[in-house]
Amino acid sequence: MQIGEKLRQLRIRHNLTQGELADRCELSKGFISQVERDLASPSIATLVDMLECLGSNLQTFFTDDSKEKVVFAPGDLFEKPDDEELRGKITWLVPTAQKNSMEPILLELAPGGETDEMPSHEGEEFGYVLAGRVTLVLGDHEYPVKTGGSFCIHPANPHTLKNIGKTKARVLWVSTPPSF
Repeated sequence: MQIGEKLRQLRIRHNLTQGELADRCELSKGFISQVERDLASPSIATLVDMLECLGSNLQTFFTDDSKEKVVFAPGDLFEKPDDEELRGKITWLVPTAQKNSMEPILLELAPGGETDEMPSHEGEEFGYVLAGRVTLVLGDHEYPVKTGGSFCIHPANPHTLKNIGKTKARVLWVSTPPSF
C-alpha cells in the first residue's frame, strides 16, 4: 500500500504544511516530504505519531474507504449472447448483483424465443416490456404483456417468458433474490 499520498491528503485536509506537521511530530520537513512521496517509510511508532497529529489512528487510516460502485458503464455489463433456446440474450445490468438483494437484467427475445422455465422460489420478480410483446406463463396461466406494460409476481409456481410477437422483445426484469 502506498501510504504517502494518503498521508499528504490527510495533512492538506487539516490545513497543515509539511513544516507544521514536522514540528508537531518532532520530525524534519524533509522526512515528511520523503514519506509523502513514498521515498521513505516511517516506523510504526512514527506513523502513529503522525496520525495522532492529524487527528487519526491506524485503524481509521488503514480502513478501506473506497466507495461501492453505483454507476456502471456499458463496458461493465455482462452479456450472455444468443442462447439457442432463448433465441436472444441476457445482459446483467449490475455486474455485482449476485451479492445484492435484487438482480436487474435486460432480456432480449427473438420472435418465438423463450426463457428456461424457472422453478417456484421465494421472493418477487418485476418486468417492464420495453419493446415487443411477451407472454408471462405462470403455472397454468398465461398473461400477455405489450410494450409499456409490466408484471409483478411472487413466483410460487414455475414460470417462463415467451416472445409471442413478430419482432424482438426487450424486457427489463428485476428479481429478488437474484436468480438469473
